[in-house]
Amino acid sequence: MKLFVVMMALCGFAVSAQAQEVSAEVTNSVLVEENAMDEINPFDENIEATLEQMDQAYQEETGLSPFIESLLQPMGPGCFRESCTVWVQVSKSRQKLYLYVNGVHQQTWDVSTGAPGHGTPNFDTHPNGRIYDKYTSSKYPGGDYKGLGNMPYAVFISGGFAIHGTGTGNWKKLGTPASHGCIRVHPDNAYYFNRLVRQYGIYKTWITVQP
Repeated sequence: MKLFVVMMALCGFAVSAQAQEVSAEVTNSVLVEENAMDEINPFDENIEATLEQMDQAYQEETGLSPFIESLLQPMGPGCFRESCTVWVQVSKSRQKLYLYVNGVHQQTWDVSTGAPGHGTPNFDTHPNGRIYDKYTSSKYPGGDYKGLGNMPYAVFISGGFAIHGTGTGNWKKLGTPASHGCIRVHPDNAYYFNRLVRQYGIYKTWITVQP
């Protein structure tokens, strides 16, 4: 009888310990999920120095320039919004991105703009020329997407603000504000937009971010 009681007590302890381990794993998972923000913070006062370091690391790792073309605007009339070959219109209230090519609406994607306290500013401009295929995060390696980092296929708008892909853990958040201030999209969509910008150039591309 005593042996039975001891065994039951041990079983109860084992179940309790297992439950605590499961609880700890769930807690850690939640913490990782809560921290699954983009490593880059575009509001950081040292963002320009950070971007220069990122540019250097990108060039050393890929052998590619972090910029796709000269920042000097070509001669002749420029384009604006739908008159550009590529136009993306981001609605922060709807958490949607509308893609137009040659003035025709092609696709609509869910996005995540800045979370509370990190609100994405409004923009109405060409992209600034900085463009990455990959950016490897050292702070949140769990957000890495297929070896491309947690900001794959980034097209920068201004400073540290960019439209980029995001890791699988953030896909369920698309359609809600969740980033540090950048505009997250699914990596497949980020790739598509990135390639359009590379194909047509920044002066035939326009980005509108509005309330």
